[in-house]
Amino acid sequence: MSNIVLRPKKNFGRTNGCVRCGRKRGMVRRYGIRMCRQCFRETAPAIGFKKYS
Repeated sequence: MSNIVLRPKKNFGRTNGCVRCGRKRGMVRRYGIRMCRQCFRETAPAIGFKKYS
């Protein structure tokens, strides 16, 4: 018989979502934040980010 190697399927696409709402698009992953951009804009002042312009 032939040697057939069975491997698990690859996970394509977005696997990790926003930690706050679960949305998977527009992720801010810098500094380990892992929030979507909408949630980041709402919570940025509480986290300690400041808007300069």
